Amino acid sequence: MTIRMLICDDQADVRKGLMLMFRLEADIEVLGTAGSGAEAVELCARLSPDLVLMDLKMPAMNGIEATRRILERDPELKVLVLTTYHDNWVFDAIQAGAAGYILKDSPREDLLKAVRGTVAGRSYIDPAVAGQLMRKISNPPRTAASKLAGKLSERELDVLKLLTIGASTAGIAAHLHLSEGTVRNNISSILSKLEVADRIQAVVLALQHGLTP
Repeated sequence: MTIRMLICDDQADVRKGLMLMFRLEADIEVLGTAGSGAEAVELCARLSPDLVLMDLKMPAMNGIEATRRILERDPELKVLVLTTYHDNWVFDAIQAGAAGYILKDSPREDLLKAVRGTVAGRSYIDPAVAGQLMRKISNPPRTAASKLAGKLSERELDVLKLLTIGASTAGIAAHLHLSEGTVRNNISSILSKLEVADRIQAVVLALQHGLTP
């Protein structure tokens, strides 16, 4: 399967560097680049990519509003936020529907892993940004945590707490001494019980309610 990608960033050098990097990958096709959120919305409507690599702070229309508009038109499209460590807009981007987020200075192999994983339906959460997100919504009421925990089994709670620190399916399986299939089943059950679409939305909900390891 070839991943059809759109790159959106207001810095021309960043767009060019990313485009050159991804064009070296046989399974990734860069359909085009956008220098603003408004341009990204227009190109998505015209080109129908599988994934948009989305910067957040841009002129004309920021990445949060662009993500919201893109997903309103095509909910199946994946948006992977490309952010900086000090970016305070990550939480808003997740609420807008972004499927994951990764730092701009991440190693090439991590960025490729995030792109491929996101298209495959796995939400990529950069651990450094996850910590920032946790601090942003820290100190929730204890009663809120209890209310959310009451919806899940003890094992599901263990799995969800590990998801909040960016643990992979394999990592969770090893930590809890379970098979990867069992972990995947637990994650599916968590998403269903919490009425969320994917892992990253489950993580945001967990952090809002103070569920951490």
